[in-house]
This record gives sequence, structure tokens and C-alpha cells, in this order.
Amino acid sequence: MAILPIYTYNQPVLRKKAKPVKSVDEEFIRFVEDMFETMHTANGIGLAANQVGSLRRVIVVDITDVMKEKEGSGGENGEDIPPEAKAPLVMLNPEVVGEAGEWVMEEGCLSIPDIREEVERAEAIRVKYKDLEMNDKELLADGLLGRVILHEIDHLNGVLFIDRLSKVKQKLLKGRLNKIRKGEMETSYPIVTELVEAK
Repeated sequence: MAILPIYTYNQPVLRKKAKPVKSVDEEFIRFVEDMFETMHTANGIGLAANQVGSLRRVIVVDITDVMKEKEGSGGENGEDIPPEAKAPLVMLNPEVVGEAGEWVMEEGCLSIPDIREEVERAEAIRVKYKDLEMNDKELLADGLLGRVILHEIDHLNGVLFIDRLSKVKQKLLKGRLNKIRKGEMETSYPIVTELVEAK
């Protein structure tokens, strides 16, 4: 497995719509494995293909460590955790087909290092997707799992979490975003800061 560099704010690939995955081969499976390796190395809990420079409609999600911490702290008992949250999840061509409620939570993004802001999203979602065998799947997700899936699907549509902030908040972040644009930040994972055209 390889660690892929993560494309940071202002890269064209982050503003493009990813294209549906039509088939799965060995190269694609290796790519998904690399996405997981990259996400884990960067201590992330979700990653979209756009973030590693590919316009394939695939996301990976892994909130197992967060769930273990909650179980350990007595914050949630294990029975409340959906089975899908107990294992890493790969979603090809994910599509939200239902939403309910709304809640606000702080979010960050590996493509926008060191910026965290509160974002309002649906509290529960129903999402259709294909697995690595190209089987049709449907998942009801709420809480953190639902939020991560929504955040990553946004990426596949060329939307960043900062786009969901108020205009005032976006203005206040301008200086920090300019620093990221110029590559004036440090990360513990490899990044691409020089402009690269989206493929």
C-alpha cells in the first residue's frame, strides 16, 4: 500500500464533480487500499478520491477508533453503534436519498489543515451506494457516521465544508485560507500545494 499526497485548498480537483465508477479491477482495489492507508496516516476518519487527485466517485470512511473511544469512556454503549460503523466502509457512487433532522458539529478537513468550524448538516440520512463487488447497498446512518458520509459526498460534488459557512465566517477565514493556498502550513502527512490540473 502507498500513502498518497492529499490535495489542499485551491486545487482544481477539489472543485470538480467526480465521475461514477463503472467497474472494479485490481488497480481500483489497490487505489482504495491506498486511500485507507493515506487516511489512517493522516489521522482522518473519511477521505474522498478528489482529495488524492482522482475524479473517481468513491469515498472511504473509518470511525472505528472514535467509536472504541466512546465505548471505553462509557459515552455510548456498543449496541447503539451501527454495524457499518464498526468496520471501515467503502462507498462507490454514494447518493443521499433521504434526510431527517439537523444538527451542528465542528468539522475539519485534511485538505484544509488547521481549520475547524461548526457546520449544520442533516442528523440522519439514507444513502445508496455500491460496494467493492458492485453490489447495490443502502444504509441508514446518523450521528458521526452520517456526518462523515455527507462531508465526503460533498467532496465528490466539488463542495468543501467551508462553503457551508456563513459569508461572514468565510470572510474571517480568508487570511488563513490564503496561507493554505500558498502552502504556508505544516502537516504530518504529504500534501500537494502547487496547482495541478484536475484529470
